[in-house]
Amino acid sequence: MRIDFDPRAMDVSEFYRLLTAVVVPRPIAWVSTVSAVAPFSANLAPHSFFTVACTDPPIVQFTSVGRKDSLRNVEATGEFVVNFASEPLFDQINATGTDFPAHEGEFDAVGIEREPSLRVKPPRVAASPVALECRLHSTLRIGNSTLVLGEVVHAAVREDVVVDGHPDIRLLRPLARLGRNEWGTVGEIHDRARIAYRDWPPS
Repeated sequence: MRIDFDPRAMDVSEFYRLLTAVVVPRPIAWVSTVSAVAPFSANLAPHSFFTVACTDPPIVQFTSVGRKDSLRNVEATGEFVVNFASEPLFDQINATGTDFPAHEGEFDAVGIEREPSLRVKPPRVAASPVALECRLHSTLRIGNSTLVLGEVVHAAVREDVVVDGHPDIRLLRPLARLGRNEWGTVGEIHDRARIAYRDWPPS
């Protein structure tokens, strides 16, 4: 037996909680941006609607539910950085989800060390193992949300998380968002290649 949920008959926030409980785990884009007008500030916020949108050109996508500072800054400047959300940075990532006023930058408010990016103006999180520097490709407004697509113009990966030339998941230690106030980490890892049609059925 199943329980039926009709989004048309439910409050938006109720169905939102259902969606975020079943679309899991969700990777986190820890997005840094800079404001375009004085007083200038560096914004840093976690967004858990995040994925790769295209490989050629390399484009990543995050969604702003509502018009948040990250979205306003990206629209004004055309640039952002996705900093990898790693388990050792859990408390800082969660703290940057606080609804600070636009003029109060999260880097300073939370006490997060920054480092300069190579190709864009927003700074990177110095302690994050990976930074994807992005230039705005396009935005798409859907209902109460905006999809932000950015072309990755530079990737910086800390050498201590690279094994045989490739970032290692066990060293990256990614965080993920689950339902309610729940977060997740990587558990057991399975290494299994996709089956080519010529090898079907598998023996």
